[in-house]
Amino acid sequence: GQCQFCEPTGLANPADIFHVNTVGPLIMTFDVSASKQALAFGDSEGCVHLWADSPEVTFNAYSRETDFALPCMVDTLPHLDWNQDLVPLSLIPVPLTSDALLSDWPAANSAPAPRRAPPVDPEILRTMKKVGFIGYAPNPRTKLRNQIPYRLKEMDNEFDNFSQVPESPIGREEEPHLYRVAKKYRKVTIKYSKLGLEDFDFKHYNKTLFAGLEPHIPNAYCNCMIQVLYFLEPVRCLVQNHLCQKEFCLGCELGLLFHMLDLSRGDPCQGSNFLRAFRTIPEASALGLILADSDEATGKVNLGRLIQSWNRFILTQLHQETQEQEGPQAYRGAGSSSFGSSGDSVIGQLFSCEMENCSMCRCGKETVRVSSTLLFTLSYPDSTEKPAKDYEFAQILKRSICLEQNTQAWCENCEKYQPTVQTRNIRCLPDVLVINCEVNSSKEADFWKTQAEYSFQKAMMKRGGFDITKGKEINLGEWKDLGSPDTGHSYPSVEELKNIWIPHAIKMRLTKSKELDVSNWSETDELSPTDDPESVYIYDLMATVVHILDSRTGGSLVGHIKVGETYHQRKEGVTHQQWYLFNDFLIEPVDKCEAVQFDMSWKVPAILYYARRNLNSKYNLVIKNPIEASVLLAEASLARKQRKCHATFIPLMLNEMPQAGDLVGLDAEFVTLNEEEAELRSDGTKSTIKPSQMSVARITCVRGQGPNEGVPFIDDYISTQEQVVDYLTQYSGIKPGDLDAKISSKHLTTLKSTYLKLRFLIDVGVKFVGHGLQKDFRVINLMVPKDQVIDTVYLFHIPRKRMISLRFLAWYFLDLKIQGETHDSIEDARTALQLYRKYLELSPQGSEPEEFRKVLKGLYEKGRKLDWKVPEPDSQSSPK
Repeated sequence: GQCQFCEPTGLANPADIFHVNTVGPLIMTFDVSASKQALAFGDSEGCVHLWADSPEVTFNAYSRETDFALPCMVDTLPHLDWNQDLVPLSLIPVPLTSDALLSDWPAANSAPAPRRAPPVDPEILRTMKKVGFIGYAPNPRTKLRNQIPYRLKEMDNEFDNFSQVPESPIGREEEPHLYRVAKKYRKVTIKYSKLGLEDFDFKHYNKTLFAGLEPHIPNAYCNCMIQVLYFLEPVRCLVQNHLCQKEFCLGCELGLLFHMLDLSRGDPCQGSNFLRAFRTIPEASALGLILADSDEATGKVNLGRLIQSWNRFILTQLHQETQEQEGPQAYRGAGSSSFGSSGDSVIGQLFSCEMENCSMCRCGKETVRVSSTLLFTLSYPDSTEKPAKDYEFAQILKRSICLEQNTQAWCENCEKYQPTVQTRNIRCLPDVLVINCEVNSSKEADFWKTQAEYSFQKAMMKRGGFDITKGKEINLGEWKDLGSPDTGHSYPSVEELKNIWIPHAIKMRLTKSKELDVSNWSETDELSPTDDPESVYIYDLMATVVHILDSRTGGSLVGHIKVGETYHQRKEGVTHQQWYLFNDFLIEPVDKCEAVQFDMSWKVPAILYYARRNLNSKYNLVIKNPIEASVLLAEASLARKQRKCHATFIPLMLNEMPQAGDLVGLDAEFVTLNEEEAELRSDGTKSTIKPSQMSVARITCVRGQGPNEGVPFIDDYISTQEQVVDYLTQYSGIKPGDLDAKISSKHLTTLKSTYLKLRFLIDVGVKFVGHGLQKDFRVINLMVPKDQVIDTVYLFHIPRKRMISLRFLAWYFLDLKIQGETHDSIEDARTALQLYRKYLELSPQGSEPEEFRKVLKGLYEKGRKLDWKVPEPDSQSSPK
């Protein structure tokens, strides 16, 4: 019969306990009166014990609920849920009105809006051939007979994106705690404005002096691997010394791209010319390495498997291309390379590894075959072991190199297919060890995750001062917090130890009996005096390429690269080593632990590069520019119908070779390969999703001084094998057929040939004069030092005012009417040179006196009056 009274707000006071005198029966019920003046306890014998706070207590013996008046009955309008997208708002009636409604548009102000035709399949556009103005393409068989798509793909994407918007307007940006992919690892995109790339801040993504690579070009998924090859010093020097006559040579294009990466001071570069050559290689297409735009955008491709195939392909291709003997195969005028010899290449010396493949039939016949490989693929043990066994990375690597497997093979002795044991043994060690991780399923991912947990457990035990006995079986989950680390040593933090399995260094030794010994090693440890440096190699981890799994963007590929001292010395003037994350044009320093941490839920390892310690000391790293003056001499045209009378330029003579500081007028014309992808926003502004893909079609260079000033010495039309969507004839002067070697009457040549001419001019130190050269060099894929560019669009420009066209400047300053019906690059290059001469007249010694500023103000006032249009010949308006 005890009861306890507790006061909720008086937590500090002890609770009071009282006794209800029931004389035996149990208390069964309890209630408080509505007036809060009495407490009633009911016991098991039916008695009620009444407690009160005063002798006289007021009760209502016939208490009942209060009856309220009925609510006012008013007709309510039907409820309309805003979440129902398909319910029309017209369900709610509007009040009657005598005035005209705003929605009552007259018929004259309305226009029919039929459903837009669906976009043409990109595969049809790619394979289409034009005869006149009619295009023909094979049926890709992607639609059923008489099937018409009712909903446009763009509309589907818009609805999908709309459904992903959170209900709350707060936090419409991604919520960091819900986004598992770290921000720096996410796919980066370029946001285009009406000014294009001019107002996009690349420095926000890259505060280093190393150059990133732009991602908007087709098949740019390999950007991270291009960076890995660039930061291998022997490979960089090899391809920059290489030059051959092949039009599409990946070694040559890679060397030209690496030269731009050398020159750049933090600005991103484009791999467009390299990727253009890559798309023409038949082997790349056969291996499925060339992606359609739709596959790249939708993320349907397994990028991890793709980049591993690309890695194998590029090493093989570079090995073959750099093996070719100099002489007939070398580019005319190219200096002899200091790398390799006939039948050998630096790629072979760096990556190639001689293997002995032995096949043993059960009849006892043994067949031995010697081959070479440029990389190794990891082979994992059977995952049926319970519990999972603890393996060191070195054990798996040795198992993958010295592979043993049972398979069916033809036996010459038995004259039939027999079960055969095939073993592979290594005969020599490579200087660069390339490993494809082959994590293509959940089975391999679980193996990495389990081994990382074992490694974390052992690292924590070592951190706590416990001795780890090699070979000791450790069961996961049978350990707890091991306390604080030994204060006498410096250990990584707990977070830095997670998800790490691969070591930063490994030791490989080839015994006299050709047996391989592999062990994990430390970055700081050196070889012991008893080790033979010819048979014992220490490999340091140089790069890791990872596949980022991100369902929102379709995933991407990034690379962690350990940048060596020579690169820092050239770019920043310091000598140290540092790990960097390369995510297209995003470059950021990272800790060495982060480079080997793989959270298998979103960061999956794809490729590992281990380089032999002190690798650079074995190779000649001198770069001798292979481009010589003979590239500027006369060359034959690819066009079959070209005649001498059609020549529009006079090639340079030997006594006219340009010198440093000489002026060269330059202009280029382009054609469109892919139209831009843009969308109109609700406020009427246009947003560019993907810019149009341009290709250079004509390049003209004119002499800038001497008796032949203004005479062109280069006027090359660039042959292209890719499908042209728009020739832009009004702006470029290029007509259909001008770029076709079968029917063109122009001086037709390859992009590589003309590119080398421009590269030679840049290397010599000439100054290019032109109008809007920034775009020209970008499409040509050239990086030119700023002190070698004189752009008339900036010479006659007031800050924060509009840029002025070449046509208006020529009319205003030179009283010339140019670019009438179409553009002519020879005329434009000459005009730019004349404008520069006029600029030197108006502003002597390159300064801008007050008189020149007045001239610019007069120019802008005249332009505003004429709406920046050149008056017609019959008008009375004059430039001044």
